[in-house]
Amino acid sequence: MEKLQSLYYILELAGTFAFAISGATAARKRNLDLFGICALAFTVACGGGIIRDLCIGAIPPAGLTNWRYLVVAIIATGLTVGLFSFVQRLNRPVLLFDAVGLSLFAVTGAQKALSYGHNGEVAILLGITTAVGGGVIRDILLNRVPVILEKEIYASAALLGSAIVVLGNYLKWGAGGWVAIIALIVCFTLRILALRFHWNLPTPASNKTNSDKKE
Repeated sequence: MEKLQSLYYILELAGTFAFAISGATAARKRNLDLFGICALAFTVACGGGIIRDLCIGAIPPAGLTNWRYLVVAIIATGLTVGLFSFVQRLNRPVLLFDAVGLSLFAVTGAQKALSYGHNGEVAILLGITTAVGGGVIRDILLNRVPVILEKEIYASAALLGSAIVVLGNYLKWGAGGWVAIIALIVCFTLRILALRFHWNLPTPASNKTNSDKKE
């Protein structure tokens, strides 16, 4: 059990690092100052986890009390700012690191909710919240429509990853942490494939479009 908890803790720190790079990159592209970049990176990296901890009663939230989260976010921000020219050469870096963070936090968010005694429904919902919360805050602060409110497959991927964790917990597949690895791989793969092949959720046809066709 201790080894499994250590695995989830490492995964959460990895998610913090990935989301911090995503936030710092987005902030750097908007020409924010150094404080703004650090603030946005930390908010993106820890925002979803803080919301989750408040919901499950883990107060004060780990993102505020555990210094490692702040240090990881600052290191990721420093690397992003110092190596920004290299980061820019990566293929759509914000989306890449965002997909990594999404997958890692969907898994750890669901698992932490389960470890606090909550049922599968709560675990799935808080897995999604942990995964998308920081990205929503980032988009709002940067004055753009949050990804989860558009037609892209984003929160759906987090839902699938969280559901796999919950299913594995109920079926007692947790030995060795393989369920967590499978869940994050599935979530990440779905998100990347959706970006690569432009998979989108269906949207209702607008009345304006229909009226234009009649004319």
